[in-house]
Amino acid sequence: MTDASSSAALPAAPSFGWMRARLSRTIAFGLGSGLIRPAPGTWGTLLAWVLWQPLTLLLATPAYQALFLLAAFALGIWACDRAGRDLGMPDHGGMVWDEMVAFWTVLWLIPGSAVAQAFGFLLFRLFDILKPPPIGHFDRKLKNGLGVMWDDMIAAFYTLLVFALYLRIAG
Repeated sequence: MTDASSSAALPAAPSFGWMRARLSRTIAFGLGSGLIRPAPGTWGTLLAWVLWQPLTLLLATPAYQALFLLAAFALGIWACDRAGRDLGMPDHGGMVWDEMVAFWTVLWLIPGSAVAQAFGFLLFRLFDILKPPPIGHFDRKLKNGLGVMWDDMIAAFYTLLVFALYLRIAG
């Protein structure tokens, strides 16, 4: 249920103005990338990819990168839960912070070549769109900020699993 102040201003479709009215919405909507149509999840994942290189320069060690990813995940639980309540929809398609954090996790753990990253992008989007078990289960059952974030982390895990299998087989 939404509070009176957010439901009174609830747009038919979230706009840039609506998004920037609250920090939680700006985060959940991936700094605005979730407002781009069609395929907001793909746009959010693309923004994550673009931001990864500057983030790795700023967060120079794997330990700092891991701390950033944990903090971004926790922040996403809060932001997506709050934005979902504001919208009256627990997992609105425009909320893409979940894709961003999950794809940053993939980028953190795969080889840094453009080819590997492009393959990771395609695999991650495939798993996120198709939602093979148990991704679809969590997507349907967990209707809060954790649920929004969690199903994408499983898609990231599947992506990393395919990479690990490929590296193991291909040597």
